[in-house]
Amino acid sequence: MRIQGKVWVVTGAGNGMGRELVLLMLARGARVAAVDVSAAGLEETARIAAAGDRLSTHVLDITDQAGVEALPAAVVGAHGTVDGLLNNAGVIQPFLPVAELDDAAIRRVLDINLMGTVHMTRAFLPLLVERPEAHLANVSSMGGFFPFPGQTMYGASKAAVKLFTEGLYAELLDTSVSVSVIMPGAIATDITANSGIETPTGEEGSVRMTQPDQAARIMVEGIEKDRLHIYVGADARLMSIAIKVMPKAAIRFVKKQMAKALTPSA
Repeated sequence: MRIQGKVWVVTGAGNGMGRELVLLMLARGARVAAVDVSAAGLEETARIAAAGDRLSTHVLDITDQAGVEALPAAVVGAHGTVDGLLNNAGVIQPFLPVAELDDAAIRRVLDINLMGTVHMTRAFLPLLVERPEAHLANVSSMGGFFPFPGQTMYGASKAAVKLFTEGLYAELLDTSVSVSVIMPGAIATDITANSGIETPTGEEGSVRMTQPDQAARIMVEGIEKDRLHIYVGADARLMSIAIKVMPKAAIRFVKKQMAKALTPSA
């Protein structure tokens, strides 16, 4: 589905990839409802965009189901309709093994990454299926198909998003709604700080990160081509092959690299 002339809802729009997605969609002629838990972040996105009434901002915690259920009416009030939903908001977990995570940390990553995506999808799907052409895109992760030690619950939440989205694709095949699941690799964003997680102080890795504006371009182009799977970054594409061809060797290699990154430097 082409971006131009459509109304899009984008979550996590207060910074990083979400902000870049908003800016790119506006540049390509869309109207956008930007959603984020941070009012300051949304204000900055709106300031940079300078898009007038083509951009509306909505401060919302996507774990607030009642708030999410009220959002479609607010978006329709601002833009008249909704053609696309991009669930981008997400957090990572503390860099700890599962056995060392407390229940609150586990619930938080599942509530935001999985249930927030589910709530948003269920709230907007009735509007999307009524459109002559619509698109639903959910951001999973490279961690949703490849395990990273110290991010097991994050990976589990993103794996659930991946299968949830693929299930929606199957359910919506006979409708006007196209579906994409997006799997970014390492993106140069502030997700660690935004997640309230202490940044690891170990040895710097050699992973080449994709810049947020480049990631947004790949995502938007994948949506416009109606791709089911959208891989963002060379690392995501490589890991998608490695986990199928040599899973044990690939997991051992990544574990060693993660150990270097997570071990404090002397």
